[in-house]
Amino acid sequence: MLSLKSLNPEQKKAVEYIDGPSLIVAGAGSGKTRVLTYKIAYILDQGHDPFSVLALTFTNKAANEMKNRIKELIGSKADYLWMGTFHSIFARILRTEAQHINFTNNFSIYDTEDSQSLVSNIITELNYDTDVVNPNTFRRKISYLKNQMIFPEKFRKKMMQGPLDEKFYKVYEQYQIRLLENNSMDFEDLILRPLELFKIEKIYKKYRKQFSAFLVDEFQDTNKAQYELLKMLCPSNGLISVVGDDAQSIYSWRGAEISNMLNFEKDFPKAKTFKLEQNYRSTKIIIEAAGKVIKNNPKQLEKTLWTENPAGEHITLIKCSDEKDEAYNICRLIKEEIYHHKYHLKDITVLYRTNAQSRVLEDVFRIEKIPYLIVGGIEFYKRKEVKDLIAYLKLIVNKKDEESLLRIMNFPQRGIGLTTITRMIAFARKHNVTLFETMARVFEVIDIKERIQKNVKHFRILLDKYIALKDKLAPGELTRALIEELGLIAMFKEENTIEAMQRSQNIEELVSAISQFSKDNPNGKIEDYLQQVSLMTDIEKMDGSTNAVNLMTCHSVKGLEFPVVFVTGLEEDIFPLSNRFSFEAHIEEERRLFYVSMTRAEKKLYLTHARSRYRFGEVAYQNRSRFIEEVPTEYFATNDPNAGKKTNRKSKKELYMELFGNMGYKDFTKSDSGLRPGMKVYHDTFGLGKVLNVVGTGDSLKATVMFEGNNPKNLMLKFAKLKVSE
Repeated sequence: MLSLKSLNPEQKKAVEYIDGPSLIVAGAGSGKTRVLTYKIAYILDQGHDPFSVLALTFTNKAANEMKNRIKELIGSKADYLWMGTFHSIFARILRTEAQHINFTNNFSIYDTEDSQSLVSNIITELNYDTDVVNPNTFRRKISYLKNQMIFPEKFRKKMMQGPLDEKFYKVYEQYQIRLLENNSMDFEDLILRPLELFKIEKIYKKYRKQFSAFLVDEFQDTNKAQYELLKMLCPSNGLISVVGDDAQSIYSWRGAEISNMLNFEKDFPKAKTFKLEQNYRSTKIIIEAAGKVIKNNPKQLEKTLWTENPAGEHITLIKCSDEKDEAYNICRLIKEEIYHHKYHLKDITVLYRTNAQSRVLEDVFRIEKIPYLIVGGIEFYKRKEVKDLIAYLKLIVNKKDEESLLRIMNFPQRGIGLTTITRMIAFARKHNVTLFETMARVFEVIDIKERIQKNVKHFRILLDKYIALKDKLAPGELTRALIEELGLIAMFKEENTIEAMQRSQNIEELVSAISQFSKDNPNGKIEDYLQQVSLMTDIEKMDGSTNAVNLMTCHSVKGLEFPVVFVTGLEEDIFPLSNRFSFEAHIEEERRLFYVSMTRAEKKLYLTHARSRYRFGEVAYQNRSRFIEEVPTEYFATNDPNAGKKTNRKSKKELYMELFGNMGYKDFTKSDSGLRPGMKVYHDTFGLGKVLNVVGTGDSLKATVMFEGNNPKNLMLKFAKLKVSE
């Protein structure tokens, strides 16, 4: 019999309720993982078949840790749970059923870089100007629309407005077609394709019958498609338990819908709600201060966090002169924390709103000789040589994967240039065959020299060899043999540079990782390893073994906790980040992000802001963040006499006057000829800016201006009403 003695009364109630739907509102640090773990164990203890339990998380690391804890509580039954991330679980279903939706079970999974490469190739083939059509912007837009379940035809009918939208529609349409042709799916497809699959009645009935209990972690982070899958599989009065915190919903930019949590009781009318409000992580001061901040959001599920932990130290607010002063202050305080409290470097994290803020921090940390670790920097699996070798393996598994083939066609160099590749692609499109098939017919392709034709033929022979060996060799053996035949290690040794040595070490590390996978999964195939790598997140790569200060964005820190936390750059337009659209909803999410950042701290919280900061290559004076003002004075220990007090935020015009000092400003008219790149300007709507380019004459004079918030505008100067420094 499972013992629940270690749970508090509300946790115990949430665990024991298995008579229907339940919503567990779990405040920061309230033991939600513990509750979810015990609830799954309790369901098994009550006689449920583990094979019928579907438990969904947002990282494989969390799923594995929970499964191990469940195993400690209930035994080997835990081995048979369907437990993992949304993407890994539904990828598993797709591997089994792919043939029903015109894929094969060896389909490739495209990560963000693969998807962007495909978008770029489509834009090139459509002859669009990349100065106008940005591949990365288009890729992000495709991802967002797919998460909202808006496909090309719906976009064309409901959302398309101007010429750029028309170009986007054509790219999006081709992107979807090419994924299918390449027998490939992007991350969004791993959720969307099951919805398509479940429209087939026999498939739908199969999985509806199989699963009888559903548990979802971090429910506030689910998107529209993920929630639709849950509603399809679970009856409205079924055993479904979702755990989350609406106050920690911070991923709307990638499709997460806070409304899923707010509307759960409407979709599951018999749902019972449990609130976990006791915090076990942080001091009273941190919890109460964070609570005061989040209360400013009108749309939320009512709850009040409390803790029996000591009051702890006051929050320290540091006012700095600029970003360099901010970084030196942080280094000084880190040294003091280590000296006085005997913390390890890895006990400390420094958070920033945007990745660009890390540069100055890194520079000063190096000067001060403080070891640091960037979380979410250049990941191992995104390094070029690693991506190249992974592309070989993906192609060996899936011959239709054109993006992987294009990546390695001339790596290592084999004399197959861009012109040859372009002609081969044209041949493939004309004859409706894959690029891989075209390689075998390269002698039919017009205007390719005989020497290059032979190179293509030899490359195809090499690939055929390893495709044949794929199921005969263990993944590690296959990879080692391929590396040796390609001569990669020898090539890097011949270069004899530090960079080449690092690349060689990365290749060897990849082989080690694949060999370890084979050891841990004796029956595992290379495609299983590739899927595991494709679905790995940044946070899962943190093992906590490196004794260094963690530098990361506020988004990356979610789910983590540290004894000491610095939240930096607390200025308007930085945190909260400026957004000229959906202002109220944006500020609410920024406030939730600040709340998440505050509640990562166990013992000590520092907040920093700077009076001025370099932006767009110029000094800009900053208003401090409204979030500082939402923390009452009594929670602060500070070098800032205005901590916790409402301040009169200066208008953009007032900041402009400070920026230009006694120079003043004047209205710009078309008769002026002095406007030039680099000049500082002010606009009543867009604020402060810097001129990037000026073209035309007279009434046709136009300027491109980069305004604050990374907001570029093309302005017809006749109408723009710009003010410029005198």
